[in-house]
Amino acid sequence: MNNSALKYTINLTNMTDMTDACQNLEEIENMQTNTDNKISVLNSVNFPADLKDFNIDKLKALSMELRDFILESVSKTGGHLSSNLGTVELTIAIHHIFNTPYDRLIWDVGHQSYPHKILTGRKDKMHTLRQLDGISGFPKRSESEYDAFGTAHSSTSISAAMGMAKASQIKKEKRISIAVIGDGAMSAGMAFEAMNNAGADKGLPLLVILNDNDMSISPAVGALNKYLARLLSGKFYAATKKGLNKVLKVAPPVLELAKKVEEHAKGMITPATLFEEFGFNYIGPIDGHDLNALIPTLRNIQHIIQQGQGPQFLHIVTKKGQGYKLAEADPILYHGPGKFNPHEGITSNYSVSSNKTYTQIFSDWVCKKAAEDNKLIAVTPAMREGSGLVEFEKQYPDRYFDAGIAEQHSVTFAAGLACEGLKPVVAIYSTFLQRAYDQLIHDVTLQNLPVIFAIDRAGLVGADGATHAGNYDLAYLRCIPNLSLLAASNAQELSDMLDIAYAQNNPVAVRYPRGNAIIDNNNQKIIWGKSSILYTANFEDNTQVKTAILAFGSMVNPCLNIGKRINATVVNMRFIKPIDKELIKDICKDYTHVIMAEEGCLMGGAGSACLEEISKLKLKNIPKTLLLGLPDEYIDHGDTAKLLALNGLDENGIYSSIQDFIN
Repeated sequence: MNNSALKYTINLTNMTDMTDACQNLEEIENMQTNTDNKISVLNSVNFPADLKDFNIDKLKALSMELRDFILESVSKTGGHLSSNLGTVELTIAIHHIFNTPYDRLIWDVGHQSYPHKILTGRKDKMHTLRQLDGISGFPKRSESEYDAFGTAHSSTSISAAMGMAKASQIKKEKRISIAVIGDGAMSAGMAFEAMNNAGADKGLPLLVILNDNDMSISPAVGALNKYLARLLSGKFYAATKKGLNKVLKVAPPVLELAKKVEEHAKGMITPATLFEEFGFNYIGPIDGHDLNALIPTLRNIQHIIQQGQGPQFLHIVTKKGQGYKLAEADPILYHGPGKFNPHEGITSNYSVSSNKTYTQIFSDWVCKKAAEDNKLIAVTPAMREGSGLVEFEKQYPDRYFDAGIAEQHSVTFAAGLACEGLKPVVAIYSTFLQRAYDQLIHDVTLQNLPVIFAIDRAGLVGADGATHAGNYDLAYLRCIPNLSLLAASNAQELSDMLDIAYAQNNPVAVRYPRGNAIIDNNNQKIIWGKSSILYTANFEDNTQVKTAILAFGSMVNPCLNIGKRINATVVNMRFIKPIDKELIKDICKDYTHVIMAEEGCLMGGAGSACLEEISKLKLKNIPKTLLLGLPDEYIDHGDTAKLLALNGLDENGIYSSIQDFIN
C-alpha cells in the first residue's frame, strides 16, 4: 500500500475514542490559545485578507471571539441570533479559503450573515444593526462589495449564484460563485429549479453549501463522513475518477457498472444520490463547526472547481445557537430576539407590553373557530411561530399543515382543500404572499374558491426593513377579480373581520399590522361592504371648509384623534374591496375636502380605490382630495414609529399634512 492509500486508512473500531480525545485536546488548546492571546484575534481582523495567513489554531481562537462578539452585539440591538451562532466556523472557513469579494458569496435568506458582516469591514457598525441609518440585518449590495447579492427571502441563492457563475464564464473570468443555503430553504421549489438548471452545465464554477442545522451526527458517523468528505473532495479521488472514466469509455457496460458501484457506495453512507442526479458532485455531510474538516474540504473543492470539473455540493451539519447553551436548548426562542441580558437569557422582564399582538388575536380566533367548525384547516408556508399557529397545531394537529418554505405550493394546496368542501385559512406574511401571486390568481380567485388569507405584517415592519415590509398588498390584491379585501384597525375588529370573511363563499383577505393590537370595545357591527363612521363633525351653517377623513386599517386610530382636534368627520373604511360606494358618494356631496389615509403604497392602493369611485360620480362640485400613504420608494429598516413619522404617517405628520391641505 502506497502513502496515498495509507493516508486514507481509518480504524473505525477506535473512532469514538479518537474523536473524544481529539475534541478534549482541541478544547485544551483553545483555552490555552485564549489565555496566551492578550490581544484579541478579532481586533486584528477587519477584512477577509487579514485572516488568509492564519493557522488553524488562530482560526479557532477567532471563531470563539467572533461567537462571543455576536452574542454581546445582538443582545444590545436585537436581531437574529441562533442562526448566526451556527455559521461562525463556516464563515471563517469560506473567507479564509476563497478570494472574496472576487469570488461571489451569497447567503440564502441572509439572516445568518452577521459573522460575514463582522469579517468584511462592518464590525464597528454592528451596534447600529437594524436601526435607522444603521446596517441591515441582511446582505445588501449597496452596503458592501462583499454582499454579492441582496437577500432576505429564502431559496434565491442558487439561482443568483448560477447567474454569476455563468457570467464569469461568458466574461472569461476565473471566479467561483458560492451559495450557502439552509435545509429549510431547500424545501422551496425555486432551489431545486436552480439546481436542475445548474447541474446540466458540467463546467460551471459553482459551489452550493447546504447548511443543515436540523440534525446531528454522532462522533463515529461524523468522523466517518469527515473522512469521506476529504477523500471524495481530494485530488487523488478526482484524478482517479477522471482517469477511470477515460479508460472505461471504450467499454460502456463496464463504465456504467463502475458508476453504479460508486453511486451505491456513496449512497449507503450519504444522501449523495439525490443531489448527484441533479448533476452536482456531492461531498459530505461534515461537521460545520469543525475547522479541521472545513478548511481542507473547502480547499479541495476550490481546486476541483478551478480544474473545470463543474458544480459541487457540500453538505455540512451545524447547530443553531452553537456555543450559547440557552440558544442551543431553544433555538426558536432565540431565533430573532429583541434586546436581552445574555447572562440571564430571555425572561419575561424584557416584555415591553402586556397587550396581545395582532398575531395573537388571530391565533385566538383560529383556535376558537376550529372548535366551532371541523372543516377549518390552517395552512402556513413555514411560519408557524410568526403567523400565530403554534397553539392551533397543539390543539388540532390533524388540521394543521406547514407547507415548508413554499408559498406557491401552500396557496394551491389550500385551493385543493377548498375544492373538496373544506375551509382553508392561509396564515402568511404580506411580503411572502407576493411570492405566490400567480397561484393566488390562477388557482384560487379564477376558480372563486373560498380560501381565507390572514395577512400578517401588513405595512411597515421596522427593523426587518424593505424586504419584509408589507407595503404592497392593498395594491396587488384589490385588482384581482373575486377577491375581497379588508383591513383591521383594532383587536376586536380583526376577530370580527375574520368571522365575516369565514362566512363568505369566495376568496377573502384580511390584513393586519405587526405589533401590539389596539384595544377598542366600542366597535360597530361589521356589515359586509360597509364602512363605519366613528366621528361626525359639527359644522355651522356658514362653514366653508368641511373635511372628512377616510381611514384604512392602522391609520384609523391616529386619524380619529386628528378628526376630533380639527372638527373633521372620520370614517373607518374597513373594506378596500368591495369599497363602500354609497358612503363615498354621500361624503362627496356633503364635504369640500376629503382625505384618504392608509399604511400602504399610494400607487394603486386604497386611496386610489376611493378616487376611482369619485371619478365615476356625476357631481357639479367634486371635493378636493388628498392621499396619504407610503411613497413610491423602498423604506429602509428602523423603528416603526420613527419610519411612520419620517413618511408623515404618524399623528403629527397626518395633522400637519391635513392642515397644509386645508389652508
